[in-house]
Amino acid sequence: MSGFVDKPEPVEVPGLVHLHTGKVRDLYQNEAGALVMVASDRISVYDWVVPTEIPDKGRILTRLSLWWFDRIADLVPHHVISTDVPEGAPADWEGRTTVCERLEMIPVEAVARGFLTGSGLSEYRASRMVCGVTLPEGLADGSELPAPIFTPATKAEVGEHDENVTYEEVARRVGTEIAAQLRQTTLAVYSRARDIAGQRGLILADTKFEFGFSAGAEGEEKQLIIADEVLTPDSSRFWPAEQWQPGRPQPSFDKQFVRDWLTSPESGWDRASEQPPPPLPPHVVEATRAKYIEAYERLTGSTW
Repeated sequence: MSGFVDKPEPVEVPGLVHLHTGKVRDLYQNEAGALVMVASDRISVYDWVVPTEIPDKGRILTRLSLWWFDRIADLVPHHVISTDVPEGAPADWEGRTTVCERLEMIPVEAVARGFLTGSGLSEYRASRMVCGVTLPEGLADGSELPAPIFTPATKAEVGEHDENVTYEEVARRVGTEIAAQLRQTTLAVYSRARDIAGQRGLILADTKFEFGFSAGAEGEEKQLIIADEVLTPDSSRFWPAEQWQPGRPQPSFDKQFVRDWLTSPESGWDRASEQPPPPLPPHVVEATRAKYIEAYERLTGSTW
C-alpha cells in the first residue's frame, strides 16, 4: 500500500476538464484540446506523497524545465505551447502552469545513466548488468560508467514501482524503430545536459525522460517530442562535483533531507509498514526548499 496520504480535490476552473491528479502534478484539458499541467508543491518519497508541501517547489521545477527545454531544442522539440495561466484559474497557478501539446505518449520511462547508483546499483550487484547492459567488474556506488547507458523502465501507477526492463523488451513493446529513436535521443539529451551541468560544478548521474509523438497533419510523419518535466532534481540525480567520492552514497540535490528524516528514529515511521509517512518538521521543509533553490541557481546562474 502506498500513494497519497490525503489526495487533494481538483480545482475547478471554467473551460478546463480535470483529467488526473498525479503525485506532484495536476492535469487538465482546455477547450482547444491542449493539456494544462500544474506543478504542485507536493513531494513524493518511497512511493508516498508526503502530507507536507515544499513551498515554491512547483515553480522552481517548472522554471528549470523551461530553461532546459531551451537548451535541448535543437536535439528534440518539446511539448510546451505557452505558460499563460488560464482565465479563472487561482492566482497560485502563476509560474507553475504550462499549456502543452497533447501527445500520443510512449509507455516507457527513458532513463540515461552515466554513473552507478540507485536501482542500477542494486541490479549491478546482483548480476553485473543494468537493464541487460553488461558492465565492468569493480564498480561501486557512485562510480562513473565507461559510457552513458540507456536503461529504460516501464511506467507504474501511483503507489507502484517503475520496473527496469531491457532495450530488447522496449523494442518488443514499441517496435525497433521507435526503441532506437528513444535510445538515441535520450543519450543525446543526457550528454548535452551532463556537459552543461559539468561546467557548473555539478555531476548529472542519471535522469529520466518521457516522450510522445505529435498528432501531425495527415500524411506527415509523426514527430518525437519530449514531454513532462526535464532535468530537474525530481527527475534526475545531480551531485556536487567537488564532493564526488565513489564507494558511498553521494550528497544529492533532491529529496535526500526528506528521505533521511523519514528513515530516522525522529520520524517514528516504519517504511516497511503500510502506514503513511508523518508530516515533515519545519527544519526539513526549509532545508529541502533551500536545496531545490541551490540546484536551480547553480544550473541557471540566475537568482531565485
